[in-house]
Amino acid sequence: METGFDLDERLAADTVTLGDGPLSRVLLMRNRLFPWLILVPRRAATVEIHRLSPADQMLLTQETSAAARVLERLFQPDKINTGALGNVVSQLHMHVVARRRDDPAWPGPVWGCGLHAAYGGDELAPLADRLWHALAAEIAAIQDVK
Repeated sequence: METGFDLDERLAADTVTLGDGPLSRVLLMRNRLFPWLILVPRRAATVEIHRLSPADQMLLTQETSAAARVLERLFQPDKINTGALGNVVSQLHMHVVARRRDDPAWPGPVWGCGLHAAYGGDELAPLADRLWHALAAEIAAIQDVK
């Protein structure tokens, strides 16, 4: 990890940390309406993907793909939405969201839709564990290919 990395306060408040991949801190959005992961490269003061080193750009792509595969396997969505917007939180972060045609924001974006439902007290920890274990296996597979 590069020194000087601090997770943006808004990202920290809106998410639960699942763990750290080779490049990114992996977060779960605290919104049960949408299975929604956020990957934050642990690089100080990074705002744009194209400003990452070529190796980190590749790693972010691999981690994003791993997160998409996990969401696809666990939630069987109709579509995976990925994006790095940064208009509200400038710290570089990649959203990976499993979308279904019957979700309350479909077909519009989940970003800023204003729809939110908190996880119940007994559902967040098991979901976080299940997601992290599945993602850790995907990440290990990426590292084995190198």
